[in-house]
Amino acid sequence: MGFFQDPPRPGHAYEDDTALREYLDRALPPDVRREIEPELMTLGELAVTVLLERQIADRKNEPELVQWSPWGRRIDDIKITEVWREAQKLAARHGLVAAGYETRFGPWRRVHQHALNYLVDASLDVYSCPLAMTDGAARTLLDLKNEALIARAVPRLTSRDPDVMWTSGQWMTERTGGSDVGLSETVARRDGEAWRLYGTKWFTSATTADMALTLARPEGSGAGGKGLALFYLETRDHTGAWNGIAVNRLKDKLGTRKVPTAELTLDGARAIAVAGTSDGIKNISPMLTVTRLWNAVGSIAGMARGLSLARDYARRRFQFGALLSEKPLHIDTLAGLEAERNGALLITFRVAELLGRREAGEGGDEDERLLRVLTPLAKLTTAKQAVAVASEVLESFGGAGYVEDTGLPRILRDAQVLPIWEGTTNVLSLDALRALSREGTLDALEAEAHRRLERARPAELAAPVAAARSALARARVWLEAALSRPSRVEAGARRFALTLGRATELALLCDHAAWCLAEGRGARAAAAARRLARNGVDVIADDAEEDARLLV
Repeated sequence: MGFFQDPPRPGHAYEDDTALREYLDRALPPDVRREIEPELMTLGELAVTVLLERQIADRKNEPELVQWSPWGRRIDDIKITEVWREAQKLAARHGLVAAGYETRFGPWRRVHQHALNYLVDASLDVYSCPLAMTDGAARTLLDLKNEALIARAVPRLTSRDPDVMWTSGQWMTERTGGSDVGLSETVARRDGEAWRLYGTKWFTSATTADMALTLARPEGSGAGGKGLALFYLETRDHTGAWNGIAVNRLKDKLGTRKVPTAELTLDGARAIAVAGTSDGIKNISPMLTVTRLWNAVGSIAGMARGLSLARDYARRRFQFGALLSEKPLHIDTLAGLEAERNGALLITFRVAELLGRREAGEGGDEDERLLRVLTPLAKLTTAKQAVAVASEVLESFGGAGYVEDTGLPRILRDAQVLPIWEGTTNVLSLDALRALSREGTLDALEAEAHRRLERARPAELAAPVAAARSALARARVWLEAALSRPSRVEAGARRFALTLGRATELALLCDHAAWCLAEGRGARAAAAARRLARNGVDVIADDAEEDARLLV
């Protein structure tokens, strides 16, 4: 027998993505827009044909760790999947990292780069993981100005030649703590001009990378984060053998199962201090700015793929006398999800704009404040949206969404890592609060939002504009009142951060909708703004701390 139902087929990843095309039309200078169009068309087609077909065929394959050779030697060979092998080549040829470092598009380099990544991300089995850390490593080395390491690594990390390009890992998580990296136990011991590292890294997501940036405590250094240093290491020596690294096991994870995430022992791994022998956490911060942006891109890419499949399925699935696409309740549900995706896309690319401006030397003090606070807000907000949208997308397929061989459960499993990677929602909420504690940062964020809202004057946008203004005002009032009680600030940090993130998304969407109306692009974006406002923006609760004490 069998299940006689046409499977869903995603639409062209670029041509059918009205939200992306509208954004690029509005944001980019015409000459940049024209130049990148052919490649976007190519990748949009590849994403839903060749790459998707390869991904489906490779569905059951996962990385494998072969620890011993047939003749008894410890080899720790990690065999990656076919999709990952092909993704390595595609990433280099299309500059999925390199585009962020090429100057031809000036301040728009990061928008260009992440438009490319957004289109193919959902078809590459989370190969965005090593790419994000590769990008972050290049940025960190450049910012820390270690000229020898820049000359050695950056041309490889940013190469478009598959035979030359390196990928990098970011090895921080240890058994003593995940987010609290100040508890790290890895020790660094002098070995001439270099160092040897000893310790265990409990969670390394890019174990097959050519190099890594990692934290270790030089012998004699003080406790806590201040005593850690940032180290560069190449994973293999000149013979191709592991550089003092033993792969203990691959992690058996809920999702991102195509990513060879490993537990490592460093036993004399040869390394180089990147920027002195202290302040490692501070020195790795450029990495986190980049990887958190990549996380947000992964969130919007996953939402886009899920919704594309759900829309197509609604036009194929016949139930209760009609297609799902003719059922008002089903369409209402998908519309609410599409509004979330629209807001998430705009805040993500706003961070890409700000990073590109900084790297092109065009960003001022206000841009810097915005980048510092919008990066954690965008990451945490889009990640929560990605999980919620993925869950609803699966439900829209009924029982088929719960069956592994449809490939749909992977969408939800892979989405669930997004609120965890690069800082959990709570950790990033506190990080956003730290950013806002700097003088002028909250003012800069409010000014950005209100500039956007001021341009959103059509009557169709009155309700979402009012909702965004109300949420922003409520957030400031709450913060000023809560500052007198530190426990209340921490207890409410998540709701405060999500309110700011969603209010910023709504402000960006209102501004974009007004442009669409003025340019004759239709009322789609205005409908998305209204729906996003109805989905809820202000999630602050004044009595939350007291309630929590009663419940936990």
